[in-house]
Amino acid sequence: MKSNRSKRLTVDEITKLRKLDMTKQAGFVSAEAVLSQQVGKKGSAEREAFDAKAKAWFYGELLRERRKELGLTQKELAGRVGRERTYINRIEKGETDLQLSSFLRITEALNVKLRLEVSN
Repeated sequence: MKSNRSKRLTVDEITKLRKLDMTKQAGFVSAEAVLSQQVGKKGSAEREAFDAKAKAWFYGELLRERRKELGLTQKELAGRVGRERTYINRIEKGETDLQLSSFLRITEALNVKLRLEVSN
């Protein structure tokens, strides 16, 4: 059985997929159309809640992958940032609303460089 890691797309595979124009494929349905139908239209309370959960999961996944790359346990990371292991676990599962200050402490502990971009 393959591990979860081997099921993930490589950077090259993702790059190739991004170059594809799927809108010209027969039966193509946009992600926005599916989300609007299944979750709610952009701006609705249901869609806002879904988007918030999706972002929490995404950032938790990024942090988990980086922690594993560094060979750290959740307990070790928690110790570096002055939190409990269960807090790190909830973040990695996307189950908690992560404050910016906590996010910055965790990224610093994981040697992750952040770039802030302000746009209009």
